[in-house]
Amino acid sequence: MTEFGEDQLVQAFKALGHPTRLAILGWLKDGDSFPPQDQPAETVGVCLKHIQARANVSQSTASQFMATLQRADLVICTRIGQFSHYRRNEQVIAKLGKAFGTEV
Repeated sequence: MTEFGEDQLVQAFKALGHPTRLAILGWLKDGDSFPPQDQPAETVGVCLKHIQARANVSQSTASQFMATLQRADLVICTRIGQFSHYRRNEQVIAKLGKAFGTEV
């Protein structure tokens, strides 16, 4: 499959196999739909606390969801002080879409 190893595909699909993680990846497509932050979401990503609030899950569950997406290389984490901010890894997502002839 185009530019994707089998292991990377399996990891990506496992990460997207949970409805909330799939929803989070969709939400991150429009970082400005989250509450305002000190730094723009398109630059640093969306703060975990905003993702947690929208997903209506505990902080630890939100952290686990984001760690799974990060291990699959679908999101990029930026630490600012004690806060983690996440944005989509558009290059990897584009490769995933190309592997199946569609956009994700």
